[in-house]
Amino acid sequence: MKMTLLALILLVALSTKPLLGAAGAAPEHVVDTSGKKLRVGAAGAALEQVVDTSGKKLRVGANYYIVPASPNFGGLSLTNTGKDCPLDVVAVDGYQGLPLTFSPVNPKKGAVRISTDLNIYFSTETSCPQSTVCKLDDYDYSTGQWFVTTGGVLGNPGWQTINNWFKIDKYEDSYKLVYCPSVCKDCSYQCSDIGIYQDQYGKRLALSYAPFKVQFQQA
Repeated sequence: MKMTLLALILLVALSTKPLLGAAGAAPEHVVDTSGKKLRVGAAGAALEQVVDTSGKKLRVGANYYIVPASPNFGGLSLTNTGKDCPLDVVAVDGYQGLPLTFSPVNPKKGAVRISTDLNIYFSTETSCPQSTVCKLDDYDYSTGQWFVTTGGVLGNPGWQTINNWFKIDKYEDSYKLVYCPSVCKDCSYQCSDIGIYQDQYGKRLALSYAPFKVQFQQA
């Protein structure tokens, strides 16, 4: 009698627990305003594709201007800031600046999505031997700032390239650039928006509490 009762208890206990390795329920599809399915990330959040000023999805390898979302006409360019090379990234007024290209951590996907690690590089030649891949510069003690410069490495995600990875996030009705890399889980780094720090060299891109609100215009 005791053995029969024990077997019954074990049978009930096992029937209430999922089998180890059994697949979970498939996540529900997330759709946009047009009814199209959005890609769902590992955490269940929809990874929305970034669009340009005409509403078209950004394409990997294509050239775009990063322009202010405000009515002011401007863009991003390169300048020297007390040193010849590498060149630093600045926001300019009066013209669209220089074209840039986006290369996600997995460029084979062909899409540029929000909150996804990517390299940003200028599609232009300069007089400097360094690359035009954007990266976060070392801490500037004279200004107390972390500036965005060039000379980064394209691809090769990991701790060696931790300063080269940025993200695009939604910000109000437009976008913002963010430094918060996910390519190295064990690395120590700070997450911050990219904003503007103005000095004698111009409107320099730097880590900031006030994000630079931008949009993307096809070049």
